[in-house]
Amino acid sequence: MNKNFVDELSWRGMIHDVMPGTEEHLLEGLRSAYVGIDPTADSLHIGHLVGVMMLKHFQQAGHRPVALVGGATGMIGDPSGKSNERNLLTEATLLQNQNALKNQLSKFLDFESDEDNAAVMVNNYDWMKDFSFLDFIRDVGKHITVNYMMSKDSVKKRLSTDSSEGMSFTEFTYQLVQGYDFLHLYRELDCTLQMGGSDQWGNITTGTELIRRIGDGKGYALTCPLITKADGTKFGKTEAGNIWLDPSRTSPYRFYQYWLNTSDEDAERFIKIFTFLSKEVIEELVAKHKEAPHQRELQRKLAEEITIMVHSHEEYENAVKASEVLFGKSTADDLKKLNEATFLDVFEGVPQARVTREDVEAGLDMIAALSAKTEFLSSNGEARRALKENSISVNKEKVKEDYIITTEDLLNNKYVIINKGKRNTYIIRVE
Repeated sequence: MNKNFVDELSWRGMIHDVMPGTEEHLLEGLRSAYVGIDPTADSLHIGHLVGVMMLKHFQQAGHRPVALVGGATGMIGDPSGKSNERNLLTEATLLQNQNALKNQLSKFLDFESDEDNAAVMVNNYDWMKDFSFLDFIRDVGKHITVNYMMSKDSVKKRLSTDSSEGMSFTEFTYQLVQGYDFLHLYRELDCTLQMGGSDQWGNITTGTELIRRIGDGKGYALTCPLITKADGTKFGKTEAGNIWLDPSRTSPYRFYQYWLNTSDEDAERFIKIFTFLSKEVIEELVAKHKEAPHQRELQRKLAEEITIMVHSHEEYENAVKASEVLFGKSTADDLKKLNEATFLDVFEGVPQARVTREDVEAGLDMIAALSAKTEFLSSNGEARRALKENSISVNKEKVKEDYIITTEDLLNNKYVIINKGKRNTYIIRVE
């Protein structure tokens, strides 16, 4: 073994609960552990990353990680931590999502290695699809009492008098299906550990109970804390906008910005959880950050490491350049390198005015660009004053009153950026 997995997760703040004996069990030799991911979308989001990082650390410690894509459980919906029942997905959608997730997981886990600890991907739909209801309640259901299932927090919360929704039989059986997954992997892959978020403890221990009662064996459980932000909001799980790993859903620029804008308190926790930097390097970074927090060195390093890991070094450098566009350090050449999606992300919320392509082809004078055609400034007189004061830039380069905007100035063949001083930015959109 290369390192002590439980020790590694402990100093990183990644352990919430661990079943007694787990650490000793892992130190005895190569073990297999799994994390379940429901394929409810065609991309992972950053809420999934903690489980993926756990699997990566597990592989780095010399063990075999198993990524379980829940094609079957995804059809039901896990009640843990939810107040409403999930919408059920079709088989075709789940399969498409599963393929997309495998591509993303390949960036973190080595599935191709010739070593014994090469990562494995499985889909519980493969062993559940032919399992009849009668067989399931006879072979699995009879081993777990209703009293045992009712004692789980995820069930208790949904059946409490505070819950108006109640709980369907489908969701009530979820812990049995997930528990059976653990038993199946224990039998087929000698998988002895299941890991997940702290809200999964009840489901995981149902699996260890099935391994004990049916498999006559011993299973282990390890959970990580549910990541919250310092302000108490749930991390990576906002209803309106998850931060996705798929660049077509969340651009690398937005992804980078998310991490760059973390609070000091969060950055100190997140750099341990979401990077593979060593303890010594992180302690040094934290110490430097405390001496000069305004330089945001901790946030910059966190954003750099995780953007390169999820996207690429090139996308990270593009995101840095795009960030500098807003702070006046960039040139017209930098602006020309931004693709349209990143350009729109960077300048989201900036006042825009539309002009026709004919206007630009004919040549748009600066008074028209600032006032007459766009109303960025309230009058032609104000536009003239600003130009005389040398406070107007077109695509980050200072211009005089006699400057004419032409098609040569168009970024992505569609946009022109105008700045008045350092604080005011406007976009001309050509249509």
